[in-house]
Amino acid sequence: MTEKLSDTARKTVLGPLLETGWSMIEDRDAITKTYKFKDFTEAFGWMARAALWAEKWNHHPEWFNVYNKVEVTLTTHDVDGLSSLDAKLARKLDTL
Repeated sequence: MTEKLSDTARKTVLGPLLETGWSMIEDRDAITKTYKFKDFTEAFGWMARAALWAEKWNHHPEWFNVYNKVEVTLTTHDVDGLSSLDAKLARKLDTL
């Protein structure tokens, strides 16, 4: 079962993500990042690749796409906050 990140884990796991453009959402226990691409086709292709990983890990992002931008929010609804799954998916999204 997935657990909410402890205070110690937050520093270790979230620190590197915050350095790569992720940020905390002020009014909820979640992280967000906006990705910008050359055009809609690149943005949609990235979303398709991301969807495959999200489905494989059964951990699905909240996201919003307009033309060449994709805004992603990650949180684990089952624990009402951030878990290791969010950090894992964030790292994968950054590599796609």
